Amino acid sequence: MSNLLQQLNDEMWATVEKVRPSLVQIRNGRGGAGAGTIWHSEGLIITNAHVIQHHPTPNVILPGGETLPARLLAQDPGRDLAALVVDAAGLPTIELGESHLLRPGQWVLALGHPWGVVGAVSAGVVIDMGSPPEIPHRGEFVQVGLHLRPGHSGGPLVDSEGRLVGINTMIAGPDVGLAVPIHVVKIFLREQLGSPQTVMV
Repeated sequence: MSNLLQQLNDEMWATVEKVRPSLVQIRNGRGGAGAGTIWHSEGLIITNAHVIQHHPTPNVILPGGETLPARLLAQDPGRDLAALVVDAAGLPTIELGESHLLRPGQWVLALGHPWGVVGAVSAGVVIDMGSPPEIPHRGEFVQVGLHLRPGHSGGPLVDSEGRLVGINTMIAGPDVGLAVPIHVVKIFLREQLGSPQTVMV
């Protein structure tokens, strides 16, 4: 293996290890399980609205295995976003990136729990930003060339530096995934919770 390839592998592994502590499991009480992303160290977690499925008290499983009851603070089915809170402090968070600065061809990583595989990672590149042709008029998404599977939903999409740029949400094709851009998540939090402290890590 060339030194350059080894360096790339080491950097990607380091990025994954940096992000994984902020990835949680969410169980909605109906047999379903998805992912969530710790947004604030005082227990605020972002996921998809479809992961919650109208269940106001899901359980959140932290990376260390601790299970905590969560309370639904807000949800927006149109944007497919939901905000949960758990009674915890000092939780690890992810540095926020700038989703509006993403460009086609940039590497990104999607973390989640596809088919129950905890903390799995998919890698690919940004295809485009905006409304995808498969679901026009649905809203703005980060369109990525990687394989998302059931269980990735609600997990983080991060750039090559491990900065949060999106929340995984759905599959648009065999190797096309969609994520809600972080600037859209910030708008959701401001509208629903009205506190700037919840927007900043």
